[in-house]
Amino acid sequence: MKVFVTGASGFIGSALLSELVSSGNEVIGLARSEESATKIESISPTVKVLRGDLRDLDTLRKGATDSEAVVHLGFVHDFANYDRCCEIDRKATVAMLESLKVTNKQFIYTNGSFGLHPGKVAYKEDTIDEDSENLRAVNEETALSYKDKGVSVRCVRLAPTVHGKGDRAFVPILMDIAQASGKSGYVGDGHNLWPAIHRLDAARLFRLVLKKGRTGEAYHGIAEQGIPFKEIAKVIGEIINVPVASIPECKAGKHFSFMNFFVTRDGPVSSVATRKDLEWEPQQVGPLEDIRTNYRLN
Repeated sequence: MKVFVTGASGFIGSALLSELVSSGNEVIGLARSEESATKIESISPTVKVLRGDLRDLDTLRKGATDSEAVVHLGFVHDFANYDRCCEIDRKATVAMLESLKVTNKQFIYTNGSFGLHPGKVAYKEDTIDEDSENLRAVNEETALSYKDKGVSVRCVRLAPTVHGKGDRAFVPILMDIAQASGKSGYVGDGHNLWPAIHRLDAARLFRLVLKKGRTGEAYHGIAEQGIPFKEIAKVIGEIINVPVASIPECKAGKHFSFMNFFVTRDGPVSSVATRKDLEWEPQQVGPLEDIRTNYRLN
């Protein structure tokens, strides 16, 4: 299968390229820079590079139409300007999907699990929270609507904590906040639950969704259903050697800045149906052990 991958040089994308190539697929990776192109080419000499970024809609259309399947992993990770990033994602997603109408080609949209209803375990059949502030969850709904327009679209909802060597997202940001403030914080009692998955388990899941996934389905990229946020804060405190402290809710916005939306969420997610449907089982270490072993301050 010829697969076009956005975010191909990224944390999960680079692992997915290795998965796809080792499974005999032909891969085209989107690269926004020379550095990204070099990284993609280093994975395998068989991987082709398409230069451009998520704002280059004509390039995205070309990558999609020239391939048999698309895995849309790319996202601008500027969390301080999250709404703008979601708008870039929406335009990129629609551009590719419009070019695939009535072809029945595969398109995998990537979302996080935070768009689901908080405070209870979310299951595969659950829809996004209409009151959610997460615009990326709205983009998922838009993407899945193309199942009625001749695209074999499906979605992977990833845990907020995708961990492993090379992670530059939530956990490293939390470590920087802890270092700057002199304490590793959690909000309230810290019992809110964060799901997690290792990047290599996530990459294998995407490959299986391509191979076995069904049109219109959402699959949960979740290894750990929910870890109390306080436990994550404790491990970060151990690494940086700072005290672990509860941050009052009224002060959490100032302490965590834009991360406050994420650290206060309580979002356990089940992957039981995904594991059964795709015969997928996570194989890598859990996040707490991984953070202790592989995470250090920048």
